[in-house]
Amino acid sequence: MIVGVHPLAGFDKLLHYRVPETLRGSVAVGSLVRVPVLNTLRLGIVGEVGAPRDFPVEKLKSLAQVLHPFPALPPDLLGLARWMAGYYACGLDSIIETMLPAAVRNGAGLKQEKLLALAQKLGAGELAALEQRAPQQARLYRFLEQQFRPQKKSLVLSRLEVTAAVATALVKRGVVREETRRIERIAYADDHATGELVASQPHALNAEQQAAVDALGESLALDKFGVSLLHGITGSGKTEVYLRAIDTALKSGGGVVFLVPEVALTPQTVARLRARLEAIAPGHRCVVWHSHLSEGERLDGWLALATGEAKVVVGARSAIFAPVQKLKLIVVDEEHEPAYKQDETPRYHGRDVAVMRAKLNGAVGLLGSATPSLESFANAQAGKYRLLELKQRVDSRKLPHIDIVDLRIEALKQRTLPALSRKLVEAMQARLERREQTILFINRRGYSSSMLCTKCGHVEECTHCSIALTYHRADETLRCHLCGDQRNAPLRCPKCGAPEIRWRGLGTQRVEEAVRRVLPRARIERMDTDTMSKKNRFREVLANFRAGKIDVLVGTQMIGKGLDFPNVTLVGLVDADISMHVPDFRANERTFQLLVQVAGRAGRGDRAGEVVVQTFTPQAQAIQFSRHADYAGFAAEELKLRKDFHYPPFRHLIHHLFRGPNPEKLKYFAEQWAKLVEKTLGDRVELRGPSASPIEKIKDEYRWQLWYFTHSVTKVVPELAKLRADFAWPDDITQVLDVDPVNLA
Repeated sequence: MIVGVHPLAGFDKLLHYRVPETLRGSVAVGSLVRVPVLNTLRLGIVGEVGAPRDFPVEKLKSLAQVLHPFPALPPDLLGLARWMAGYYACGLDSIIETMLPAAVRNGAGLKQEKLLALAQKLGAGELAALEQRAPQQARLYRFLEQQFRPQKKSLVLSRLEVTAAVATALVKRGVVREETRRIERIAYADDHATGELVASQPHALNAEQQAAVDALGESLALDKFGVSLLHGITGSGKTEVYLRAIDTALKSGGGVVFLVPEVALTPQTVARLRARLEAIAPGHRCVVWHSHLSEGERLDGWLALATGEAKVVVGARSAIFAPVQKLKLIVVDEEHEPAYKQDETPRYHGRDVAVMRAKLNGAVGLLGSATPSLESFANAQAGKYRLLELKQRVDSRKLPHIDIVDLRIEALKQRTLPALSRKLVEAMQARLERREQTILFINRRGYSSSMLCTKCGHVEECTHCSIALTYHRADETLRCHLCGDQRNAPLRCPKCGAPEIRWRGLGTQRVEEAVRRVLPRARIERMDTDTMSKKNRFREVLANFRAGKIDVLVGTQMIGKGLDFPNVTLVGLVDADISMHVPDFRANERTFQLLVQVAGRAGRGDRAGEVVVQTFTPQAQAIQFSRHADYAGFAAEELKLRKDFHYPPFRHLIHHLFRGPNPEKLKYFAEQWAKLVEKTLGDRVELRGPSASPIEKIKDEYRWQLWYFTHSVTKVVPELAKLRADFAWPDDITQVLDVDPVNLA
């Protein structure tokens, strides 16, 4: 038997090996194996069975080891990896490493425990003889005789105060049986989960929900590929539709992948899924999958899915690679979120990969959002996706009232630029008196975005990146949020020595401080990457907030979507302009989505909700459309603009980034490359650039960029990859292709 293996060794080439007789029963396409490459053993995935065409079979080396008795990459995931390698222009080995958790590749050990149970009963005479000869063995025998099930060995020995030799003696005689059981490390099955309990019984559906559930039931019954876009306003009960579809898929014997954009959203989703599965499908388990888990939790979750013990996985974008058996349904919640795009190689988009995996499995893809991406909405308009709509909140709850505060007028009234407007402060005070909760959102961590000398105009910048340093008041430091560099905040201007150095801009720390000044009795918590670094900290905070132990929650984007807190009646968007004024054609779309999603956190219970939006540009299109939650109106206007300028979704966009220590050299090679591409690809692509990136330097490397606009990625990327491989790049220049980028700034 001969197999072709994709080695995880930094090159994309299929190498063939002989399979020893002892391993033939456990090798198949997709198996994770160890193979000799040069003078060392490397991991690899079996890609095919069969001999090479142009290499003598007698010279082939032998396979060294098979790590699992079943394929680590099922056929659908192996096919998906090959598609991703071609579409995203990256190495197959890097994709396989992304698909397989490090714990699986590293062969992390299983956690096991030993159990003791009675194997045979002794007669009265035998027991009497044992008590005389070995009283401790007799004590152990009598204890196990009274047990209905195997007992943990360590606990038994400790309780009876006997040594392991006593148990070993009885095992050798055949009187006691020793078993080994794997201890599964189940994520989110700890004390924190108690604060995340939700109703397990399904509630009655309204007419729109029932129509969506019926449509999805029809799609699942067909057993063929199809994608539905569930466009439901915030609070319309999309999660209930997901749960009914999952129930249908499980009852037909299928598996389910459920994607959420943020790790912070996972606990709430897991609690709902586990509670519902316990009620409607006892025995079905829900595996959690994201990068914040321990290696043991990831390994045990992967094994449960790969062996078919579990059929449901919920997690962030990497959960799309979970080895779910008989995949029938993939749900992508908040499908518009940029968090689904990975910003390092392989630069895949979780939503788009989910659609392709559904296609490879003949499964149903379900994309859901209150503010769908314009790409998905355009696909629905073109008939590629089925559009399902939920236009009413459950129980006929009203959408929150949105107040727009013009910060230009507010600054004149208060004779300074405040963090919190009077309108927002009064609304927060009223909520505190009524024991209702408030969420304040600002998508910038730290205290202030920069430190500015009002005398000479000096701004403290990072020495390694071309951005201003962010001031963190908690420890009086200036930090770069790109490279992580930090220094002590100066008391005087480093340039002119003047003491008039001030903060400029807002961050979560400054907003938290402002809230403490106006609400001294309130219980306040801040939620951003600075405060959530400890494992399970975000779960603790969310559980406390749900239990009413926190009055005001201040946070960044991790609290801006998907979370459901019935007692939240006020949401404040402290600075709506942060996402609007950036060099990105999606800036308006992002701002509209952010406003609608953040506003949707208010009024989800029995009480009416209110939203206060602070902005310098109240007349902006994104703000005015979001005020009325008018997605259709916004999408029509924005798609018209995109069509006029030939931007996505009307053409694909590919970003080519060049990085290096020498800016002149970088510019020269970027220009030479652009000339070669223009000459080779002609009218198949439109080139824009090369030019310096908006942030010209990061981590001591300068950055230039080139944009390709094309109608077909699959016709352009292979040629770009070939040209790139043949081009004489200097060793100190790194370049990265990013297909369908979501962050242009």
